Amino acid sequence: MSDEVPDRSGVLRRILRGPRPEAVPAVIAGACTLVGVLDVAAGVFPRFRHSRMHTIAEVLPGALGPFAAALAISTGMLLLLLAHGLRRRKRRAWRAAVVLLPAGAVAQFSYRHSLIGVVISLALLAPLLRHRSEFEALPDPRSRWRAVANFVLVGAGSLLLGLVIVSAHPNRLVGNPSLSDRIEHVLYGLCGFEGPVDYSGNTSWTVAFSLGALGLLTAVTTIYLAFRPEHPAARLTAEDEEGLRLLLEKHGGRDSLGHFALRRDKAVVFSPSGKAAVTYRVVSGVMLASGDPIGDVEAWPGAIERFMDEAQAHSWTPAVMGCSETGGEVWTRETGLDALELGDEAVVDVADFSLAGRAMRNVRQMVKRIERAGYETRVRRIRDLSEGELERIRRAAEDWRGTDTERGFSMALGRIGDPADGDCLIATAHKADAEPGPYGDLKAVLHFVPWGTDGASLDLMRRDRSADPGMNELLIVAALQAAPKLGVVRVSLNFAMFRAALARGEKIGAGPVLRAWRGLLVFLSRWFQIESLYKFNAKFRPRWEPRFVVYASSRDLPRIGLAAMQAEGFVNLALPRLLRRRKAIPTPCAHRVAERGIRAA
Repeated sequence: MSDEVPDRSGVLRRILRGPRPEAVPAVIAGACTLVGVLDVAAGVFPRFRHSRMHTIAEVLPGALGPFAAALAISTGMLLLLLAHGLRRRKRRAWRAAVVLLPAGAVAQFSYRHSLIGVVISLALLAPLLRHRSEFEALPDPRSRWRAVANFVLVGAGSLLLGLVIVSAHPNRLVGNPSLSDRIEHVLYGLCGFEGPVDYSGNTSWTVAFSLGALGLLTAVTTIYLAFRPEHPAARLTAEDEEGLRLLLEKHGGRDSLGHFALRRDKAVVFSPSGKAAVTYRVVSGVMLASGDPIGDVEAWPGAIERFMDEAQAHSWTPAVMGCSETGGEVWTRETGLDALELGDEAVVDVADFSLAGRAMRNVRQMVKRIERAGYETRVRRIRDLSEGELERIRRAAEDWRGTDTERGFSMALGRIGDPADGDCLIATAHKADAEPGPYGDLKAVLHFVPWGTDGASLDLMRRDRSADPGMNELLIVAALQAAPKLGVVRVSLNFAMFRAALARGEKIGAGPVLRAWRGLLVFLSRWFQIESLYKFNAKFRPRWEPRFVVYASSRDLPRIGLAAMQAEGFVNLALPRLLRRRKAIPTPCAHRVAERGIRAA
C-alpha cells in the first residue's frame, strides 16, 4: 500500500471528528478577564460595592484590610495575564487559574466582605475544573526576552494602576499633591518605600501594601520568566538536516524555496513514510511554515497532518507563508484552511535573458557604465573559493548589512560558506584600482542557493556603501550570463509583495478601489520595500509566479502578519549591534564535527 493512503485517512478521521470546541476556552478566558478586572477594582476602590456583612466586618481584624487589598490587586492582575493562555488552552495557565481563583475569593470576602465576589470567583472555578480536558496545550518555545517584555509591559501597567490607586482616595489625601508627587509616590511604593503623598487614617497602609504588591508582582513574574528552564527555539538537528538534504536531492527542483528549509533556526516534521517534510518556526504563538512541503508531492498530506497535529497539541495558530499555487491547493484541500495571494516571485529563464532590446536599455546602460568605471565580476560555486576569501566575504556581508539583525525567513538561508552548501553560488564585484579597504577590492556580494540541480534562488544582496550605484544590477546580470557554464537554466530573484495590485493599479482604467489600494502600498513602501522591490525585479523581464499565505481564519491574519514580520526580522527585540557579542566564524573543523552529528554551539 502506498504511503499516502494512511496520510489521507488520518486527515479524514480528523475531519469526521470535527473541530475541537473552541467556545469553552474562549468563554472561560473572557470570564477570567472579567473576574480579574473585578478583583483589581475591589482592591483599588474599597467602596466598589458596599458591604452588607457588618456583623462579620466587626469581627474581622481591621489590619487584614491592607493585606487583602494587595491580594485582590495581585490576583486580578495575574488573572488578566492568564486570560490569553486560557484562550489558547494552555495547561500551565489552567493550573495557575485554579490556584488564583480561590485566592481571589478569599480576598473578596476578607477585604470587602462580599459574598457576590466570592460567588463570581467560584462560579468560574467550577467550569475550569469541569472542562479541564480542554486545557491540554503544551508550552511554547520561549527565551529570556520574555522576561524583558514582561518587565516592560507589567511594569508600565503597574505604574498606571498605581496612579489610579494613589488617586482613588481623594477624601483621605493630606494636602494637594501634584502629578509628579503622585508618580514619585508610585515609583517609591513599587520598590517598597514611603513616598511623598500622605493620607489620613489607615489609607496610607492600604495604598502602601497595594503598591508593594504591584512591585512584587512585577519582580516575581520577571524573575520567574528570566530563570525558568527554556523551551529551546526551533533548531534543526544534524539528523533532521540530513533527512531534508536527501529529500532535496530527489525533489529539490520543484520549489525554488526548497533549500531555505535548511535554515538551522527552523524545526521540522516528517510524514510517517519520511518522504515529505514541513519546516516551521513558532513566533508569538503562530506556527509559521514557509514555502511548499519538501519531498514527494504524494506524501505531502502525511507531513501536513503531522504539522497540524503539532499545532493543535500546542494550541498554535497554523499558517504558511509563500507557498506556490500547487502547495496552496494541497494545504487548503487537506486542512480546510484558506489561501490568499500574497505576491509574486520573479523567475528569469536564462535562455530567454538578453541585454539587447529597448526594454533592457536602462539595465544595459547601467552595467556598461559600471564596467567602464573599472569594476569586474566573478561568479563561482562556494566550494571553489578558498577559506580566506570566504571569511572575507562573510565579514563583508555582516558589516554591510543595513540593519542590526539579519532579515529573512522564507527566502533566506541565514549563512554563507558552510561546507555543506558547496553548490551555492557567489557573485562578487571587485575594483582593483580602488583604495584597498578592510575587504581588499571586494565591493559587492550576491549569494544564491541551489534550486534543484539546474536552478538558483537569490538569497542575499550586500554591497559596500561607498561603491557606485548599480552593484546589484551588475551582479545579477553577471550571474545570469555565467549561468549556462554553471549548468543553471533558471534563476529566482526577489519576492514582490502585492505585485499584481501595484501593476494593475497604475494602468489606465484602474478603478478607485484598486488605485486606493495601490496608493496605500506606495505609502507603506516608505518603510518596507514593496514598490521598489517590484520595480527592481521588473527590470530583468521575469515571469511572475504567484505565492500565497495559508491561514485558518481571517481574524488570524493580523496576528500572522505580525508573526511573519518578526520572523523576517522587520520587528524584533534583539540587542543593538554594538551591544551584541560578535559571533565567531565557524572553522572548517567545527563544520566537520557538525557533519558527524555533533552540533556546534
